[in-house]
Amino acid sequence: MQEITWADFEEVELRVGTILEASKFPEARKPAYKLKVDFGEFGIRMSSAQITKHYKLDELPGRQIVGVINFPKKQIGKFMSEFLVTGFADAEEDIVLTTVQGNVPNGSRTC
Repeated sequence: MQEITWADFEEVELRVGTILEASKFPEARKPAYKLKVDFGEFGIRMSSAQITKHYKLDELPGRQIVGVINFPKKQIGKFMSEFLVTGFADAEEDIVLTTVQGNVPNGSRTC
């Protein structure tokens, strides 16, 4: 593991957003959903997430997640990802979303 400085960590914009919409992403190479997320003052952004094992489409809207919003946009097929959805792999390597307990304002930063 390579250590980083506090200043390095401060450069990463980990922000909370609320999922507004989730839809199928059949063009993805690995099973994934497209997510539309409200990051408050940072706007509404789109991304994809390989979270199909643990989440159904209808249970995602309204859920608050943590995303990295200052990475460059990334082209995924015909879809443009505007932030990185964060999560952790379980024992089977399926992704579990990084979420917050309780409601916090959209756009809140990790502290």
